[in-house]
Order: sequence, then structure tokens, then C-alpha cells
Amino acid sequence: MTDNQYEKLEWKDQIAMHTCTQLLPLCEQINACHHHESTAERFHAQSLFHELLYQMFKCSGSKPLTDTRSALEKTKAYLECNYYEPITIDQLAHMAEVSSKYYVELFKKAYGKSAIEYVTEIRIKQAKKLMAQSSAKLREIAHQVGYNDEFYFSRMFKKQVGVSPAFYVQKRKTKIAAYDSSIAGYLLVLDILPFAAPLHPKWTAYYYKRYRSEIPVQLSAYRYNLDWESNLSILAANKPDLIICSEEHLHAEEKQRLESIAPVAALSVQSGNWREQLLWVAEQAGAQQEARRWLEHYEQKLQHARQLLKQKLQKETVLVLSMYKNSCYYCHTRGMRELIYEELQLNEAEHLECCSFNRNVTIEQLALSDPDHILLNICQETETLEHWQTFQSLPQWANLKAVRKNQMYEILSDPWREYSAYACDRMIDDLLKLLYGDTANENRK
Repeated sequence: MTDNQYEKLEWKDQIAMHTCTQLLPLCEQINACHHHESTAERFHAQSLFHELLYQMFKCSGSKPLTDTRSALEKTKAYLECNYYEPITIDQLAHMAEVSSKYYVELFKKAYGKSAIEYVTEIRIKQAKKLMAQSSAKLREIAHQVGYNDEFYFSRMFKKQVGVSPAFYVQKRKTKIAAYDSSIAGYLLVLDILPFAAPLHPKWTAYYYKRYRSEIPVQLSAYRYNLDWESNLSILAANKPDLIICSEEHLHAEEKQRLESIAPVAALSVQSGNWREQLLWVAEQAGAQQEARRWLEHYEQKLQHARQLLKQKLQKETVLVLSMYKNSCYYCHTRGMRELIYEELQLNEAEHLECCSFNRNVTIEQLALSDPDHILLNICQETETLEHWQTFQSLPQWANLKAVRKNQMYEILSDPWREYSAYACDRMIDDLLKLLYGDTANENRK
């Protein structure tokens, strides 16, 4: 970049950043690539750094959000960080600058549950984590998550989970290794913290950021488990009680050596949808009741999201694309297709009947379909990013309705390319932030 180009960016001593949630994952990816033993990955850190600069300049002009939706998000974030404190509706309503009665109605309408129900869910979830990580007494755990009365905590726990805290702890003593990130996406919704799981700041960014301090044994998640021999050594040294894996990308020698370490339960990724796969994983882990309970909550969440999106989009069409190398693919993964068009029942873009899912789509076909909204996943590697820069300069792209109306949203590979219960749950959250309300672009993950 020339000096004149830098001057056009109007760099200042300080840049005001209001909302740009992509920066932290980018920084973590840059750090991981920079320290990687592979020369190619260290070189990739340079292109990621340029993407970081781009995101910083793009976000620097954004303004603080002051609408009702962002006020609700502020109180929701407060609950997530301060769940262990005494919390009242009056306090939350004051933060949102609305009346207590109106706040109760707004929160229920926005999230499908009351604020009290939401904070209770957070407290019980945190209690489960503490039970898995330590041998603390029930009274201590109750106090740490915001309950002064351990007996009241026990009643709330059983109401939420279906079993008593003591029974829950007993069932969680089995050390289960998730050999694939998608398996972790099934175990975690069952409130089972894997004894071992693949973690990487780029390939499994969400799990890495949220669970790396909680999962005792961390396996490599580098590029479809290319480090499988190293992972086998780690598992052999730590002796899990059960290894759950998917058959995809698992070759015969690898499976044979896994079976020499511990009993192996291999999930056939072609057998059934993610709901059936969740029930299968739950059966292996002895958590069938948790699976049924989670699916009930998910169906409620799905119905609520469907209503919100139908109200927002009405008859507008949505097109899901993935860009890799020099091609665009229509609804590249199974999870994208099932969630967007089957579960949420959003309207497909027209004139793409000749393009089956995961097939290449030309710019001429995009121009013909002219969708109202585009969700675009861009592979973060050099050739694809260069093609994306060229693609944006095409007049057919600039003239698309979604582009003209600023209704084109970039979606991240994590969770949109993973097929699991947790990924679907997170995709709903991501989609609501993208498409619902005036804060859609500002709240992008």
C-alpha cells in the first residue's frame, strides 16, 4: 500500500471502536498463525493482519447504538456477566431506560423467555460447569452462581435439568473424548463437558475461545485432523473412558488405533439428521433425558425465531452462498440448507432451480435471481480473498438488490459450516443478529 493510499484512510492517533466483534477472533488467528511451525501459516498471518486493518477502519465510523433492541442486548449481556449477583427487574428496566412492565414484555418478545428464566438458565449452566471442574460442595457451588439457599438451588436445578445435583454429578464421572468438533457440538448441548476435544483459534474458534480453559485435554483441530497421530498419542497418555467420533475423515488404521486406547463409538454422518445424531450421541453418553429436554427448548427457540423472521422478512428472499477459490457455491453445507430453508422456512431466491445445493453459481445466475438478502461465507485464504475483491468490482454484483440495499451479510465458517446441534442453535442466534431490526449489521459476529 502506498503512502497516498494510507493518507486516504485518514489514520489518526486513536480510532473509536463501538461495535466490531470480528476483531478479537482475527487477533487470535493472527497470533496462532504467526507462531505456527508452517511457513505457509506464518505467511497467512500477514493477509489476516490486512483484514484486521480493514475491519478496524470499517468499524471506526460506526455510532453507538441507542435503540430499544440494543438496550435489551445491554441488559442481556449484563445478566451473562453478573448472574451471581442479586438481580431485579426494576434494575434491568432502569438500565434499558424503560418501565419495568414494558421491559418484561420487551424481553419476552425479543428472546422468547423472561429475564428471570434467562438468568436461571445461566446460573444452572454455570453450576454444571463447576460440578464438572471441581469437587466443591453443593453449598459452595450454589453461592458461586447466585443462590444463598442450597436447598432452593437444588429445587431449581432439578426443575431445569430433570435430576438432582448429586445424581447429575454421578452421571458425569465418565471421561468422554470428543474426537471431532461436531461431536463436541453434541456433547455440550447435553451439558457434558468433553474430557478431550479438538480446539484451535481458527478452525474451532468458538469452542477455543469459550472452553479452552475448561476442557482438560486439548487435541489438535488443524485442517480435518491432519495431526491425528499426535492426537492419538495425547489420548493414549490421558486414558479416556470413551471416545466418540464421526466416521467422516476417519481411516481404517486411525480407527483401529483409537480402539486400542478406549471403547470407540463412531457416528455415521450420513445416518439421519442432526436431531437423530444428537439422540445417538446422548445414548452413548447416557444422557437421553437431557437430549429430549434440550430439543424441547430448541423447538421453542426455533418457533420464536421463525415468527420474528417472518415478521421482518415477509416475502423477501434469502440466498446463502459460500465463496472458495474463484467460485461461489449455493448453500454449501447441509446445516445451512436445513436451517434456512427447512426449519426457519425462509423464502428461497428464484431462478436457481437449475442449481442444486453445493453447486457453482455464476454471476449471471445471481443477477437473474436478484435476492433481497445474501448470506455469504468467504473462505479466509489468499486466493479466495483476492477473488472476493475482484468479484465486488463486477457491475452485476454491485447492481444486486441485496448489495444496493446493504443487505449482504458475511457469515463465519464457525458455526455455519459445522453440522451439529450446537451449531444449529448458534446459527439461529447469528441469523437473528444479522437480519432482525436496525442493528443487524452492527451486531454481526
